[in-house]
Amino acid sequence: MENIPSSQVVDHMMKHDLFSQWLGIKVLEIRDGYSKIEMTVRPEMINGFGLVHGGTAFSFSDSAFAFACNNRNNLSVALDTSINFTRPVHVGDTLTGEATEIHNGKTTGLYHIHVYNQHQHLVALFKGTCFRTGKPLVK
Repeated sequence: MENIPSSQVVDHMMKHDLFSQWLGIKVLEIRDGYSKIEMTVRPEMINGFGLVHGGTAFSFSDSAFAFACNNRNNLSVALDTSINFTRPVHVGDTLTGEATEIHNGKTTGLYHIHVYNQHQHLVALFKGTCFRTGKPLVK
């Protein structure tokens, strides 16, 4: 596979990732096996309880996971994911997600994603395992 800079791979992903664009994700930092992203929660993300829908925090975390596990230009897909919600998320909150690589194997990778609000309170902890296809994402 051609060695392409991590940031170029993520730029390519963001250009084609309409859902991350809809979420309003901004990429703050990228390096091999790591990503840091940010978004602001909007009113259309509320559930029937007046809190932000858990799928919003999950999707946000999943994007951080995808950017971290794919940024070496080895097309990787989610094999297993889970999330723990530790605090409610509210409209107007600014979320920061930090994906850290725990294991980088030939065919799998393990990542932990911590999601914080603007008060630096942990609101979610996401764990993702990816399968590496061995195919380049950017050709």
